[in-house]
Order: sequence, then C-alpha cells, then structure tokens
Amino acid sequence: MTTLEASYAECKRLNRKSGTTYYWATQVLPAVKRHHVHALYGFCRYADDIVDDMGPASPEQRAAALAAFGDRFFADLDRGESDDLVLKAVVHTVKAFSIDPELFHRFLNSMTMDLSVDSYATWDDLCDYMDGSACVIGEMMLPILEPASPAAIPHARDLGLAFQLTNFLRDVGEDLDRGRVYIPQEDLKKFGADPHLR
Repeated sequence: MTTLEASYAECKRLNRKSGTTYYWATQVLPAVKRHHVHALYGFCRYADDIVDDMGPASPEQRAAALAAFGDRFFADLDRGESDDLVLKAVVHTVKAFSIDPELFHRFLNSMTMDLSVDSYATWDDLCDYMDGSACVIGEMMLPILEPASPAAIPHARDLGLAFQLTNFLRDVGEDLDRGRVYIPQEDLKKFGADPHLR
C-alpha cells in the first residue's frame, strides 16, 4: 500500500526531474506548503506525460489512457483517498485546501485537446485552450499559496498564463516536433512568419 509520505516524495521527484524551474521556485515557499505544490505538479506532469511521452501509442490510445487517469482521479477524490503513487498526494492536497474539482476537469479537457488540435486560428481560440492548460493552474495554487481571496483569482490566472506563454516561446521547436503550433495562425499570417522554417 502506498503511504502518503511516499506519494508526496514521488510528486517531488517528478517535479525535480521534469520541471526544474518550477521545482527550484518551490524552494522559496514555506516547507509546509512545498509538498502540496509538488502534488499539483505531479498531477499535471502525469497527465502531460500521457499526452506527450507514451512512445508509439496512437492518439486514441493516449486519449483512452488520459480518460482512465481522469476517471481514477475523480473516483479517488469522491472516496477521499487513493492508492495510486501520485494521486494519493493529489487527493490529500485537494481535500486539505478545498480546491475546486472543476479546475481539474478543465485542465484534463485542455490536455485532451493536445491530442487532436495542432494549431489555433486566433488568439481567442488559444485563450480557450490556455484556460485549462495554464490559468486553472494558478487557480489550483491559490489556496495553497494564499491569500485565497476572490480578488486574487484574476492575478493567479494571469500568472499561470504568463508561465504558459513563456513555455510556448521556449518550446517552439519541441512543439513543432510534436506537430503543434501554439502561435495563433492569424498572427503568423499577419507577420508573414512560418514556424516550420527553422
């Protein structure tokens, strides 16, 4: 049986291995909050790895695996506990901070979009995607980081958006290798840019 301590340790390991920038940022947080941030990172990393790192799996197989992951998470959340090495810490964190489960639905919806949408026509289309891929991350973090005031929500969402846009710029080549373009097509056309010319 997975212990809560082992689950948080696995989430920390995932954060340190795959999200070094985010991992080092957690080091400025109070120690009592770090493991909760690692848990949220673990959830997001696990889902992202299903989408991007399942080897030769087809988009349909990845979609099925992502749906199964989401189903397990929400079932465990309803039960209030999990035996999964990553989800045990995530469920504990969500319950401890009363994080809205709807945020996880929106996140998983955007991860599903990555399996079938390879570009976005307009900025508004991209913003719809980023609501679930980035803005909700800021909202998930807010109860942990505090203050959990409604006035802080737009700022938390903007922070998530800023991280996502920075990642898009940093990862243009990597995203192209995966067949994705996150710069809106209307902007590429407007400036006569072709991301495939590298």
